[in-house]
Amino acid sequence: MNYLFGISAVATSIFLNSPIFGLISGIVFVTIFRKPNIIISKSIGTYMLQTGIVILGFTISSSTALDLTSSFFIHISFYVIVIFVIGLLLARVLKINISLGILISSGTAICGATAIAAVSNIIKATPRDILISLGIIFFFNALAIIFLPLIGKYLEMNAHDFGAFAALAIHDTSSVIGAAMTFGDDALNSAVTLKLLRTLWLIPLVIAMGIYYGDKDTKLSLPLFVVFFAIAVFIGSLVNFQYEIIYIFNTLSKALIIGALFCIGAQFNMQTTEIINFKNLLYSLSLWIIALITSFLLIYIY
Repeated sequence: MNYLFGISAVATSIFLNSPIFGLISGIVFVTIFRKPNIIISKSIGTYMLQTGIVILGFTISSSTALDLTSSFFIHISFYVIVIFVIGLLLARVLKINISLGILISSGTAICGATAIAAVSNIIKATPRDILISLGIIFFFNALAIIFLPLIGKYLEMNAHDFGAFAALAIHDTSSVIGAAMTFGDDALNSAVTLKLLRTLWLIPLVIAMGIYYGDKDTKLSLPLFVVFFAIAVFIGSLVNFQYEIIYIFNTLSKALIIGALFCIGAQFNMQTTEIINFKNLLYSLSLWIIALITSFLLIYIY
């Protein structure tokens, strides 16, 4: 029964081309069946998402990718540094413990759960702090997929600007893509390219945390799917695929991404929400609002 529900929900989401429906269906799925599932898991969702991103790379020209990254490199760098520093200062003002402050600041500034996972081991974060930060990031990611496109339409953003706005303002790559998909292919291409550029800031963050905390075992690794995405962009530009092939790539990529969002939604855990207190939520919300405003101003200035 649970498999039938899951397959039907994913198929409907893909048919509707709706990342929002995919994510919400995943949350509904885990709420109804309330048990872990080997097939519908976070790791499977991650593989689907990364594969979808790589396939999307075949549809993006290298000139477009280079123009975007060169144009927004300073904007993204400024955003990451400012949001991370403000997050640490705000944590101190609100008397949030330093470990949780670093986790949430890293997740908000760079790449959500990925940044939290990378930093948590270096700073020796407690399981409780990790669980709280992941739960908060998940909550805001879900809100972003639903409400950020509405904000973009209210502000009458074009596809390119909204893609850049989503790439800066939203924590996780999956939610960036989910929100951008509602604005069309141009927004999606811009969002993916700039979000992956933002993700690369994870490398200097890990180095800095390793030095500060004296962790000599700090391991640096560039996410492989980012490398494969770059290779796909290069191949796509070299081969210059026909429109029909581009359409197939786009369709397959979106199907995988929507399926990934269902799997991610299925990781919702009500028990996590029970350990998130008001102060932690206020801190995270305040930082995200600052991130949203900063993102908009950077896009507007550009």
